[in-house]
Amino acid sequence: MPDIEQIAINTLRFLSVDGVQKANSGHPGLPMGTAAIAYTIWSRHLKFDPGNPGWWNRDRFILSGGHGSMLLYSLLHLTGFALSLDELKNFRQWGSLTPGHPEYGLTPGVETTTGPLGQGFSNGVGMAIAESMLAAQYNRENLSIFDHYVYGIVTDGDLMEGISSEAASLAGHLGLGKIIYCYDDNRITIDGLTELAFTEDRAKRFEAYGWQVLHVDDGNNVEKIDAAIRIAKNDSRPTIIVCRTHIGYGLPTRQDTAKAHGEPPGVEELTAAKKNMNWPVEPDFYIPDDAKRRFLAIGEKGSQAAADWGKLAAQYRASYPIVWNEIENRMTGELGKEWVKALPVFVADEKGIATRVASGQVINAIAGSLPQLVGGSADLTPSNNTSIKESTAYQKNNHLGRYLHFGVREHGMGAIVNGLAYHGGFIPFGATFLVFTDYMRGAIRLSALSHLHSIWIMTHDSIGLGEDGPTHQPVEHLCALRAIPNLNVIRPADANETSEAWKAALMRKDGPTLIALTRQAVPTLDRSKFGSAEGLHKGAYVLAELGDGAPEIILMASGSEVSLVLNAAYRLVEQGRSVRVVSFPCWELFIDTPMSYQESVLPATINKRLAVEMGIGMGWERWVLDAENIISIEGYGASAPYKVLMEQYGFTIERVVTKALQILD
Repeated sequence: MPDIEQIAINTLRFLSVDGVQKANSGHPGLPMGTAAIAYTIWSRHLKFDPGNPGWWNRDRFILSGGHGSMLLYSLLHLTGFALSLDELKNFRQWGSLTPGHPEYGLTPGVETTTGPLGQGFSNGVGMAIAESMLAAQYNRENLSIFDHYVYGIVTDGDLMEGISSEAASLAGHLGLGKIIYCYDDNRITIDGLTELAFTEDRAKRFEAYGWQVLHVDDGNNVEKIDAAIRIAKNDSRPTIIVCRTHIGYGLPTRQDTAKAHGEPPGVEELTAAKKNMNWPVEPDFYIPDDAKRRFLAIGEKGSQAAADWGKLAAQYRASYPIVWNEIENRMTGELGKEWVKALPVFVADEKGIATRVASGQVINAIAGSLPQLVGGSADLTPSNNTSIKESTAYQKNNHLGRYLHFGVREHGMGAIVNGLAYHGGFIPFGATFLVFTDYMRGAIRLSALSHLHSIWIMTHDSIGLGEDGPTHQPVEHLCALRAIPNLNVIRPADANETSEAWKAALMRKDGPTLIALTRQAVPTLDRSKFGSAEGLHKGAYVLAELGDGAPEIILMASGSEVSLVLNAAYRLVEQGRSVRVVSFPCWELFIDTPMSYQESVLPATINKRLAVEMGIGMGWERWVLDAENIISIEGYGASAPYKVLMEQYGFTIERVVTKALQILD
């Protein structure tokens, strides 16, 4: 008779593979190969509360190989989370809580949206940074309210992806000892053996990063896995445990082959596997009573750990009520009001400042009122203007620092920022040049999919950056970013719109915001003459109505081009025309306003419209009604002083006036 742990592990295996077979879709290989690893983590180490998945001091578990999602769903169901057996039977079906890859915010107990390989691995680095920051700031003697680990199962694919190299390198530098990853070393990829393309010594690579590397020669041996995790907990370095596993373990003809990865095993293969492991062929989704009791006991142990922590938290609250209130506000997302009062208001100035400079001033004006605001730059701090001057840098020996030096690691930065947001207690930001969003698009997209409160600060937003030339001048990027659902892309026109852009980003609770900022100075508009910058919160607003009578034409733009169209409007007025100028910083916010408001800004009665943007024009036709009525750049830029580029590419008052008159005539 197999012992209860073996029964529990096989329960995980066959619940998972039954789900894949019933859906006739999915990945049986990872769940069958890593069931013992997952069982060991969950039964002997992981702190969690199935009745309160958001418990602040829970350990985080990341299934970085998200294709093995049925393993995670089986664990969640068996340990008592609000995930029914019917949901497991509805795997990958419309309306279920068990999608093909785990989705944060959908399934109780899922900590991060994984699937794109390397993202979960890198999210865990952000989570570990979050834990260490909170522990350093708030833990008191004998009252450690933040003290948890980040566990994960990572795969060959995760380790191949460059993003994990970026994140692992930074994690080693920072000495993030609360990270413990078990590496599913099954040596199989979709194309076949890993030897086809992946032959470096992974252990030595992680040693070079500054990680502790441990080895388990049998990924089915609970005692060996447990012993390795215990060693990992006693080391100050992040740990990767290389576990020799067998993909599709137990499948008679598919184990250790690529066919075990992403195909349902088929009834014959699954039946043979069950017989070989002395498992009932019928019914499907069989859960032995012993296994049920075992897993529920694991869940109850977690609930007790949470209850014990609750007593500790009560002591903390009694001893440090003011500090506890701050912690509670951070962990529940309450921002207070002081930061709003601290937002700078910029005086009118024709010379003006770059919006990146204004953004830096906003960050430092509000940082003192928002301890949850942390972030950094991909080695571009002076260019992005993102330093938090009142804070030190977060480093291995300084977990009180709020500023993160990510190094030249845009993709890793994106996923680490998301990890901070997933963890809770933080509003994180990451910064680089707008053109390098290409390097981190996957992380930006996942922040939107997961409704994270991540803020992306992207400077050097057009050919206006000048001499660095076309490699650094974004042209298609604004359009591409606006195409990401649930991402608010805000391009402020001046310093005061920049202040409001930060306000909008901080107040948003259901998704990320990207703020695109200029390198070059732009005028700070006189708001006593023009529409209030608070109009930014509606996405677009009437900045000015110039000339006599009803407007004949609407000129619209975002960012630095707003001042250009405003000056062109004055020139048109000199020629007897009447013009409405619309500042259009955020399409997404405008789309969310009532149709009545949209009509008030862009009335159907004014169908002569012109948009100007220093990027490709795609998308603006929605607002100007005619794709011909867009002044844009449909190719790459060039290396030259920015004023020369404006002249050469036709972003001049004269060209805007000429085009407007053509439309009017």
